[in-house]
Amino acid sequence: MNIKHMVTRSGRLGLLAGALIVLGSAATVAEPVKIRIAWSVAPAHLTPLITMVPKKVYRHWGKSYVVEPIRMRGSGPMATALAAKEVDIAGYSYQAFALSVVNANLQVRAIADVLTNKPPHANAGFWVRKADGIKKVEDLKGKRLAVNARGSGVDASLRKMMMDHKLKDGRDYQIVEIRFPNMLSALDSKRVDMSFLVLPFNFIAERKGKFKRLFTLRDSLGPNVTVLWTTRKSFVDKNRAALVDFLEDQIRMRRWLYDPKNRKAAVALVAKATKRPAKNYAGWVFTKKDNFRALDAKFDAAMLQRNVDDLYKLKVTKGTFDTSKYIDLSIADEANKRLK
Repeated sequence: MNIKHMVTRSGRLGLLAGALIVLGSAATVAEPVKIRIAWSVAPAHLTPLITMVPKKVYRHWGKSYVVEPIRMRGSGPMATALAAKEVDIAGYSYQAFALSVVNANLQVRAIADVLTNKPPHANAGFWVRKADGIKKVEDLKGKRLAVNARGSGVDASLRKMMMDHKLKDGRDYQIVEIRFPNMLSALDSKRVDMSFLVLPFNFIAERKGKFKRLFTLRDSLGPNVTVLWTTRKSFVDKNRAALVDFLEDQIRMRRWLYDPKNRKAAVALVAKATKRPAKNYAGWVFTKKDNFRALDAKFDAAMLQRNVDDLYKLKVTKGTFDTSKYIDLSIADEANKRLK
């Protein structure tokens, strides 16, 4: 082989190697970010619907990101999972948000609304059996009371109400952890004396006629940012562009779900996600009878600050803090600008 041929061949090999490096780099750049999102109950949390909506709604799916929904019992386990980097976004309560900052000293960022409890929308609450003669909070002394998880917003609501009526956990009542879908059956079978019923189980309880609502989340805590999407600051710093794409698609999804033209399809998606008949949801889901969800995915930052301050006043947390330092609504702002 002459020198000229060797040089030519060497040049071709160099070009091939360079091309492979470029292609490899392109493949790395094109790899979508996996966003693991913790959720507890549908359709209150829209997370399990994300993988089911028409792809025309989630236009960036598979390009800049994909979502892996991870079901968890409640906010307490989610906060632990977020700290351990087992999930990337936690759909947890403002109590868990506060505890993440005050107790765990985590650098978290609240980026979007999941649910807000405010009039005139749904106001979930604690239910008892009519036959037991429980007419006021004081009648709960010595009873077994169900929450979805300790450290959750439901847990905070119960403790606040009991504290207001001079009843102490462990001394005057017992807290039992039960998943949301099993709350009504636990109450009906007398395994507990009071359960927290989310939609649609409160409607089912009303139809049965054997139960009554004793007090609501709003009775206990007032209007509140019930659930918000929170992630780690490091995850935002590394994946901000993908998060903007994701929230853009999430806002588009919310508009799609609430559009009357898509009513039948939206109800069908909820039925599929929950494995329950569509008739269970047709009369209320994505209406004012449902929980409030911001169509722009933004929560009320001033309300969140009040909620966090109240937790400190109630001695639920050992301190309060400036929530604005742990909020990043600029991601949702950018996503909304795109959709205009």
